[in-house]
Amino acid sequence: MRHVLKRAERGVVAALTCAGLLGALAGCTGSGVGAFGKPPSPADTIRVVPDDGARGIATDGRLEVRLPSGRLERVTVMRIESDTPAPVAGGISDDGLRWLPAQGTRLDLAAKYSVDVVALDAHGRRSARHTTFTTAVPENRFIGYFKPENRATVGTGMIVSFDFNQKIADRAAVERAIKVTSDPPVEIAGHWFDRDRLDFRPKEYWEPGTQVTVDVRLRDVEAAPGAYGIQNKRITFTVGRSQISLVDAEAKTMQVRRDGRLLATVPITAGAPKSTTYNGKMVVSELFDVTRMNGRTVGFGGEYDIKDVPHAMRLTESGTFLHGNYWAAAEIFGQVNVSHGCVGLRDVKGGSADTPAGWFFDRTIVGDVVEVINSPDKQVAPGNGLSGWNMQWTQWKQGSALR
Repeated sequence: MRHVLKRAERGVVAALTCAGLLGALAGCTGSGVGAFGKPPSPADTIRVVPDDGARGIATDGRLEVRLPSGRLERVTVMRIESDTPAPVAGGISDDGLRWLPAQGTRLDLAAKYSVDVVALDAHGRRSARHTTFTTAVPENRFIGYFKPENRATVGTGMIVSFDFNQKIADRAAVERAIKVTSDPPVEIAGHWFDRDRLDFRPKEYWEPGTQVTVDVRLRDVEAAPGAYGIQNKRITFTVGRSQISLVDAEAKTMQVRRDGRLLATVPITAGAPKSTTYNGKMVVSELFDVTRMNGRTVGFGGEYDIKDVPHAMRLTESGTFLHGNYWAAAEIFGQVNVSHGCVGLRDVKGGSADTPAGWFFDRTIVGDVVEVINSPDKQVAPGNGLSGWNMQWTQWKQGSALR
């Protein structure tokens, strides 16, 4: 054990798994001191316009990705959290330094977009960035951006979640205009987190095979004085197989169960004593084959800046991820908790399907449940990501404006 700890101190503890991702993802990208105390080179900076989290962008506004040097390997711009998710056509310049949308492209009004970029520097090292922005909403109108995507197949822990672009004064009117039903039918209730987020869930996890329909009839609903909705649409999704993974932070293992059957027990590393992992039930809301994690965005100063974290699965909005870790010694996993709050699985640089992280990533979908036990930290807050399963059903229903 002493040998393992010394290996960790030499190169792992200062740069180990972080608590989050890029920009608004609370722990990912941005400038700052690198994982080993070196400032990042300006040459590896991925610049995305509009800025991460920007709102009110014009439909014909500037949209581009650029590098000062190196080469763009992949750029994907998507309309998300919509009944019609769709890619934005575009291309990378011949010199590999710039991505622009196709000529004549106009974005949609009142839409949310994601930008995912993977770039290579002069030495072939990968760096990644993920950002989001929203386009302008017509004056005196409001809109709700929602999860999951229309026609998605999700895990049994999926929670239907609406984020509104402004504070809702008449929450009852808005909640009444959104109807969530299922086949087979179960009781489904809404719960408000503050005045700009409304989530829906049943009492227990969805049964595999359930078909869920979300009818949104917000057009002309007055949510606040003079602010009216613009959405009338139907969203449907399918609940796939059940996958629930139990992370034991004390035992440093993760048991992966599919439809109740144990698939594997995987060694992990969870949060170190000074940066423990939340306990509780968390739901995978996003998956990235590669992303960037920077400690400055979650209050860890310059302890780490890892530009190519593989197989990253978001668990909370504040920045907890379950992800691949290639920079730790192999014997760390299952033996020592050294992360900055995430759950790390053994991986290799660039990611591999043959590692524990790659194996788990390839078997995970949005809506799968990861539950952490035996951590010295507190239980995750129900509104931090899709963590509403940590609230008792009676308490959940009390958060409805229609009670």
